[in-house]
Amino acid sequence: MASQSPRTYNDAIDALNSLQTPYAIVEARRKAGIRPDATSIAEMQVYLQRIGYALSDLDRLNIVHVAGTKGKGSTCAFAASILSQYQKSHGAPRKIGLFTSPHLIAVRERMKINGASVSEDAFARYFFEVWDKLGEAETSEGPKILDPRLGIPMPSRPVYSRYLTLMSYHLFLQEGIDVAVYETGIGGEFDATNIVEHPVASGISTLGIDHVFALGETVEKIAWHKAGIMKKGSAAFTIEQVPGAAQVLQDRAKEKGMVLKVLDVDPRLKGVNVRPDALFQKKNASLGIALAEAALKKIDHSFTPDPSVLSKEFVDGIEQVVWRGRCEVKVEESVIWHVDGAHTVDSLKMATRWFAGECANKTGPKVLIFNQQGRDEAVNFLEGMLSTLKAQGQGVFEHVVFCSNVTYAATGYKRDFVNHQYDPVAIKALTAQHSFAEKWSSLDPSAKVVVIPTIEEAINHVRDLSKTSLSEGETVQAFITGSLHLVGGALGILEGADSL
Repeated sequence: MASQSPRTYNDAIDALNSLQTPYAIVEARRKAGIRPDATSIAEMQVYLQRIGYALSDLDRLNIVHVAGTKGKGSTCAFAASILSQYQKSHGAPRKIGLFTSPHLIAVRERMKINGASVSEDAFARYFFEVWDKLGEAETSEGPKILDPRLGIPMPSRPVYSRYLTLMSYHLFLQEGIDVAVYETGIGGEFDATNIVEHPVASGISTLGIDHVFALGETVEKIAWHKAGIMKKGSAAFTIEQVPGAAQVLQDRAKEKGMVLKVLDVDPRLKGVNVRPDALFQKKNASLGIALAEAALKKIDHSFTPDPSVLSKEFVDGIEQVVWRGRCEVKVEESVIWHVDGAHTVDSLKMATRWFAGECANKTGPKVLIFNQQGRDEAVNFLEGMLSTLKAQGQGVFEHVVFCSNVTYAATGYKRDFVNHQYDPVAIKALTAQHSFAEKWSSLDPSAKVVVIPTIEEAINHVRDLSKTSLSEGETVQAFITGSLHLVGGALGILEGADSL
């Protein structure tokens, strides 16, 4: 009998993509009012058991758990970067895991060990170990739980994002990770990452309105979900919140019998180069510092934080943090690309403010490339971007490009970008993009607005502009923002990279 050829990273991504919920089912659930609930947690617990782990095994990972609407990814990056710098001088933590979402170029970026994305070979190996164990468990044990809403057995494998969460537990445990920083997906209370019972510490970044269907239409309802990651016996931190959200967080902490510490901007950050130099990022850095300190207290008993000054490891961790797709500048001969993913009204205003600051001493036409797929409310984000740019004294965007998240003109999506959850008919017809274009033209009739099918063609359009519309000494100031899928695809094209 011929031996089976090894299954590759591409095989793993194809299998993973088969776990995406198709658009038609997403819409049917939305119309039926089916939202995440406690069943999601019960389901994840069963899947964890089926691949051979008890909940208590997750305690070995010393998980730092972060939720929030804005800044949760940056907070995770700060905490992991600080731990990495500490590791260089002290040898502990020995191995640092980082689990974030979404990915920018390759799925394997979601799982990092000591700052590096998991290799393709390792990803494929651990992916199929989980895949096979779940298949065997279904055959030998039968489904363990029924979906109470539908009365049918749970599927043999969880959906896309939950599968990756499950796989991350397996990978990190097998690799001997001794501190793992976890970013929630959506919410907190019913998020797949929230099966952890004893995190070392939990942190809640700035709260706002997002994922309204899943979490509720008010910041108070959203705060209730995010507060679900706090666990009795673990340290919990947050930063200044709007009053309604702040009250809900404190109420939930009280219900859980724990203390939630509200952090001001850490005074020890004075003189530290936080990028971008903005209040929101200093709040994220302050939260990252508190979480890293809590983790180090647990794993290194000789560690004692100095209340008056940050150690070199902490300063280096903040100043040398790498968080791709956020406030990045890439310089070409005649185009300066400013890349910053942002997906809410407030975060897009912040991103635009950052772009305006970067352009303050540069000359040349400003060009916007934007997309948000499958979110009808995104059309209302545009006015805030335009008004913010004007308020910063930077005028307007002379050229505005709306494109889809499809990567390449000839071959379509990169495997890692395939997304079945959006209406394929609307994507092909560029429905959202035409809606954006109509809105922008009404806000600024002087702008030259175009709709372009793919990210690659959008970037080439801007490069072409640089050949025809520049005076002596000018460069095109290009701003790519909105969807992280857009930002990731753009970075992949600009760098010719397969992974970040």
